[in-house]
Amino acid sequence: MIYGLCKNVINSGNYEQQSMQNKLDVFLLGNRITSTQYTELCGLMDSQQASE
Repeated sequence: MIYGLCKNVINSGNYEQQSMQNKLDVFLLGNRITSTQYTELCGLMDSQQASE
């Protein structure tokens, strides 16, 4: 569930990069998302950052 919510927020572009990165770090440490999901979400943020 957290993964899906984060993905929706990232795809919408309605977030601050550092704030979302901090949230993803906490979700990973709390086992709310897997390392694979973390890597995917970080990649989405990076690709959006590059396209701006």
